[in-house]
Amino acid sequence: MHFEPGSYRDRSGSVFYRDGRVFRGLSETALENWELLQRAPFFEKNRKAGRIVDTWSVDLKGEPGLGQWAGFLEHARIPFVSYPYEWSFGMLKDAALLHLDLMREALASDMILRDSSPYNIQWNGVHPVFIDIPSFAPLRKGEPWVGYRQFCELFLYPLMLQAYKGIDFRPWLRGRIDGIPAEDMYRLMSLRDLFRPGVLLHVAAQSALQQRYSSKGVNVRNQLASAGFDKRLIERNVNKLAALISGLKLPPIKTEWSDYDRTHSYDEREFNRKLEFVRAAASTRRWQLVWDLGCNTGTFSRVAAEHADYVVAMDGDWMAIENFYQREKAGAASHSILPLVVNLTDASPNQGWRGAERKGLAERGQPELTLCLALIHHIVISGNVPLADFIDWLAGLGTAVVIEFVGREDEMVQILLANREDQYDDYQPEIFRQLLAARFEIKAEQDLKDGKRRIYFAVPK
Repeated sequence: MHFEPGSYRDRSGSVFYRDGRVFRGLSETALENWELLQRAPFFEKNRKAGRIVDTWSVDLKGEPGLGQWAGFLEHARIPFVSYPYEWSFGMLKDAALLHLDLMREALASDMILRDSSPYNIQWNGVHPVFIDIPSFAPLRKGEPWVGYRQFCELFLYPLMLQAYKGIDFRPWLRGRIDGIPAEDMYRLMSLRDLFRPGVLLHVAAQSALQQRYSSKGVNVRNQLASAGFDKRLIERNVNKLAALISGLKLPPIKTEWSDYDRTHSYDEREFNRKLEFVRAAASTRRWQLVWDLGCNTGTFSRVAAEHADYVVAMDGDWMAIENFYQREKAGAASHSILPLVVNLTDASPNQGWRGAERKGLAERGQPELTLCLALIHHIVISGNVPLADFIDWLAGLGTAVVIEFVGREDEMVQILLANREDQYDDYQPEIFRQLLAARFEIKAEQDLKDGKRRIYFAVPK
């Protein structure tokens, strides 16, 4: 038997995979905590509700290559792993509120979450799921919430940054796995910002405390415990943070493509023809994983989801994804569509220790079908990616494609070319079709908008 190491980094346990299954080795202490957690009513309630990942004990002792662990767990597999710097504002906010809800319920059972990282949360569609079982531990008398600083740096400050300053938090989280330090967040706040909810207490005060104690070797945790830190203080802090985060809202910002689903250049008849083409292609079989690249607010993702186990819908416009996420939440609250903020020409790379903690897109699950609708002109013209290179990348995924070529006569291409030198000699419909036919078998094609666009369904050769 072969076990593939995972990307989890913790002294209390290690994650590994075999045949599509997810396992975790536990230290002696983590095993004792797991046995305690199973007896806590809140755990079973949240597991059944899908708010904590389904988890059970397994016997893997004696299996080669696993190391010396005291016990083992198996987790239900998350359909597609994502990272906080790929989430919309609403997704990070809902993940933060889930974490605080679980903290409250754990405290009622005299347990606590040691870690407060958004990387401990994943998604089933638009439903957040807590996955880091060893983070639950007994609350020792007088012990403070050691994860408070981490919660601020990885949840609260990024949300404040976007709500109070209108600054996209995603580059900050992608650039630093530990989040935004209190001292950096404090420097970003103006005098006026100090009077906004939570800034004085959670930013200014924490920045001052960290500067005071960071270079003196003072064990603040032990000092608080010696002073008899009360569980009620943690509960009060958690409740106040939940109220603060619930009140954070996006400023009234309109992005370039946030309302494309209402302002696209198709008339109703042509749009319906495109919709039916996509539906016919998607219905040719059942797909395990579909990618919708440049999904905007998800019209075609929903069509694909009718014939797929799971759809990962990606767009570089964060407001479009926020609108998509909120619509999914307000509707049927899909378990099968995951919206993510991804700029395909600068997609999330392998990062972290040995480049294995956070993986690139294709390494998290390759699609069987990929939608590329009204996308290729942005990749080639806006992103300066050679047409052949993009087709080669798609072919390398081993995916079937529904892909739309937007011709030079189309008004959207004219807008892109208006203020730049035309160096895109490869951007021609004949060249596109030749490249596609060389790497794929074209199953169907159709003109749209009086020939200004052409849509194809093609499968790997």
